[in-house]
Amino acid sequence: MADESTTRARALRLGVAGPVGTGKSTLIATICRALALELRLGVITNDIYTDEDARFLRSAGVLEPERIRAVETGACPHTAIRDDITANLIAAEDLERDFAPLDVVLIESGGDNLTATFSPALVDAQIFVLDVAGGGDVARKGGPGIGRADLLVVNKTDLAPYVGVDVPLMVADAQAARDGGAVLALSRQDAASIATLRAWVLGMLAAHRSGTHVPQDPGPMAPHFHADDDGGHVHDHSNGQHHDHAGDHAHG
Repeated sequence: MADESTTRARALRLGVAGPVGTGKSTLIATICRALALELRLGVITNDIYTDEDARFLRSAGVLEPERIRAVETGACPHTAIRDDITANLIAAEDLERDFAPLDVVLIESGGDNLTATFSPALVDAQIFVLDVAGGGDVARKGGPGIGRADLLVVNKTDLAPYVGVDVPLMVADAQAARDGGAVLALSRQDAASIATLRAWVLGMLAAHRSGTHVPQDPGPMAPHFHADDDGGHVHDHSNGQHHDHAGDHAHG
């Protein structure tokens, strides 16, 4: 890991993780729209075998296309942000060199599950994204991302009336799961929530530059399931990576 003076000299690296479909790419687009006129930004996306998220962000016109890079992980999405971060580190360093100086590099995880977290050797701070369409009880389920990310976003709150979710209750459950850690109820339709997100990013950047923010390790990932031709296997990252064959678990 880089020493403290080197960390403060480079861009803030901000990870965005969360389950599939929670709106990570849209959240990054929102951050870019809110801050692109005052900060120098870059984006790195992660997908297993595609650059679809990068193409979405380029087509949205939130940044110059060259400032948005894609990493194709070729493996479980969390592997490239937690276990072997080499490809993402190289992408971040290349982006910062090509567009020096940058203020913030946003690194989007491929869609994973509630256990996905970034290595503190890769990012300085982490946002974990849930959405109301996933159910109002998701925040109560906990997990390292929900519990210990620097910011938990409850996304797409404008959809709550259509999916029967009580947003204040979901936020209260999230705050309880995080022991009072920062939780933001966000909607692209709500200017006040976007302003709060913008202020949070600026505050984190200031803390990074001053050296008062210390990247936190959310802890080992919980065992989780991936399907394969043999019926699936369980990854256990609590003590290295261990695989056990299983056929009666679900990736979630």
